[in-house]
Parts: sequence; structure tokens; C-alpha cells
Amino acid sequence: MHHKLQIEQETQRFFTKVFGWMFLGLLLSGFTAYYVSITPAILAIIFSSQIVFFGLLIVELVLVISLSAFIKKVSATLATFLFLLYSFVTGLTLSVIFLVYTIESINLVFFITGGMFGLMSFIGYTTKMDLTKFGPILFMGLLGIIIAGFANLFLRNSMLDFIVTIIGVIIFTALTAYDIQRIKKTNIIGNEGTEEDHKEAIIGALTLYLDFINLFLKLLRLTGKRKN
Repeated sequence: MHHKLQIEQETQRFFTKVFGWMFLGLLLSGFTAYYVSITPAILAIIFSSQIVFFGLLIVELVLVISLSAFIKKVSATLATFLFLLYSFVTGLTLSVIFLVYTIESINLVFFITGGMFGLMSFIGYTTKMDLTKFGPILFMGLLGIIIAGFANLFLRNSMLDFIVTIIGVIIFTALTAYDIQRIKKTNIIGNEGTEEDHKEAIIGALTLYLDFINLFLKLLRLTGKRKN
């Protein structure tokens, strides 16, 4: 009984670190996005050329893949730096939402996302149901909306866009609970305070950061009030 209590306490401390880094990443992205949106000179650099904007998107992709693939090989310091760099670059590209949607709408959707994320995190952490069996379904759904979203860049079909957005909300909501349970199950007990533990927290934070941001963007696309 005492051993089970120790495991639970260490797991809780681990998730405190995971959520701490995740919220720091969100804060960095949010501050960067807002600052860029009110700074014409930076906006001009990012959005005056498609090459710059899509270049930033490629940098985001490279950072995510690098951090996920080489997390075991890099130092904890480098892993932290790459995560914060990713959050910063994401903030640069996210600045576009402040140009498209009203600030009130962005704030409202952010709080709605926070509520949904919090609820699904609680479910993922406490449920006894094995959510890993839904992994392949969620992965295929995620792949599907990425392909459909890319195709719709050329088709520009509003109904397809609406359907993809709805499915996206469902998938990222479910992914939140799935990822929380997966992180909980794969967390190595007994390595608290080590470099390995810190890197586990960083990769967990990155996973949940991606769930939150994607859920937020889908909800904003679905319910956000655009500027006139």
C-alpha cells in the first residue's frame, strides 16, 4: 500500500512538471503571437512573402520531428531549448489569428479549450479503461484530416472544411485523454530528478501542447468571430 502511494505521488509530481512545461510553452506562443500581431515591422517580414511563412511552418515540423525522434540522444538542456524554440516559432505563425479573429473571440475559445482539455486530462488520468486500443483509430483519423485539409487547400470546399474541422475537434479531444494515459503508463518510476526524467517531462509537454493548440485552432475555426 505504501509503495502504491509512493508511485502515485511520484506520478503526480511528474505530471506537475509536464503541465508546467506545457503551460510555459503556451504562454511563450501566446505572448509571441500577440506581440507580433501588434508589431507591423515583424508582420511585414512574416507575411509579405509566402516563402518566409511556409519556411517557418517547415521549421516547426523539423523541430517536432527532431525532438520526438532524438529525445533519448540529446541532453535535457537541448531538449528544453528545442521545445521552447518550437513554442516561439509556433507563436510567430499563430500571430495570424489575431489578424483574422476578434480578441474577445480568441479569449473565449481559449478558455473553452482549456475547459475541454482539463476535463479530458482528468478522464485520461483517472479512467481504468485502456485507451491505448483507440490509438490506431485516432492515428488514422488524424492522418485523414491532414490529407483532407491539404486537399481542401486546392478544392476550397466550405462543407468539406466544416466536416474536417468537426472531426478534428473530436479527434484532438479524444487524443488528449489518450495521450495523458499513455504518458502516465510510460513514465518511468524511480528516475525522478534525473536527466531522463526531465526529458520525459519535456516530450510529454510537447505532446499535450500539440493537442491543446490543435484543439484550440479547430474550435476557433468552428466558432471564432472574424473581424469585419
